[in-house]
Amino acid sequence: MPRILIFLLFLISSCSASDNNFSTIQIGDLTFRVEIAETAESRRQGLMNRKSLPSDEGMLFIFEQEQKMSFWMKNTSIPLSIAYISKAGIIREIYKMKPFSEKTVSSRTSVLYALEVNDGFFERHGIKEGDKVQFSP
Repeated sequence: MPRILIFLLFLISSCSASDNNFSTIQIGDLTFRVEIAETAESRRQGLMNRKSLPSDEGMLFIFEQEQKMSFWMKNTSIPLSIAYISKAGIIREIYKMKPFSEKTVSSRTSVLYALEVNDGFFERHGIKEGDKVQFSP
């Protein structure tokens, strides 16, 4: 019986710890939830091997310093769009990415963030290059 209790406590604590990897961001009037990828491992894994991404969520990749970025879609079955975002929170570039493609999608400029969302998300919400992203503390 104590082993079951310990296992259940571990399971509950694991679930609540994973919520710490989420935050909200705002672009214009739209506020939505993003999963945060800020460690080397979480950035490497990204959305690979996931079956779906909720339509009102995304994944925000946070890097230590501004640099030119490159992403690919290896082992990613979800059609995505990516926005490259400057340190100041300005969307510099937006690209569509095809499932399972190993072709890199590179930024032309140095950026600090990358935001992946379902393909069509930016168009549906009128989000474009030059828009400002507000990050939650």
